[in-house]
Amino acid sequence: MPHSFQDAEALVAIAAQAVTGDAVRLSQALDELPAPIYVTDPEGVITHFNRACIALAGRTPVVRHDKWCVTWKIYTLEGERLPHDHCPMAVAVQRECPIRGEEAIAERPDGSRIRFVPFPTPIFDRDGEMVGAVNLLMDVTEQRRAEALRAEASRCRRLANAIGHTETLAT
Repeated sequence: MPHSFQDAEALVAIAAQAVTGDAVRLSQALDELPAPIYVTDPEGVITHFNRACIALAGRTPVVRHDKWCVTWKIYTLEGERLPHDHCPMAVAVQRECPIRGEEAIAERPDGSRIRFVPFPTPIFDRDGEMVGAVNLLMDVTEQRRAEALRAEASRCRRLANAIGHTETLAT
């Protein structure tokens, strides 16, 4: 799993290069990558994915059937349902440009949820025609949980200090 956005970008570049090879080499290359990563055709239909996608999504994507994303359901950070045709991968394919700086929540078929940062990136041939797209999904669930716990601890310390100052002033 990538530990930074720079790591994720490097893995996306490796996957994009692998797309230009044959299907067998592409599948092998994707499976060697340590992060959930998948490829679509120019219309957004999933053509390849690695085993890490199954672990992240909690389901096995259906090649040549599923469109835009390997996840079952997607939500915004505010909890609003995000239709797959509005997800970052769909936007990247439709606009033919990479999308960065997004974060979303994926719901698995078992109801569990994870937070992730997608890296949808269109792939172009030598003539400048978009031939597909690649997307890496960086799981940030534990990182965000740790950030929330640190923020809560900080609020508790401020409250404890405020109560302590009030009691000191009252005596």
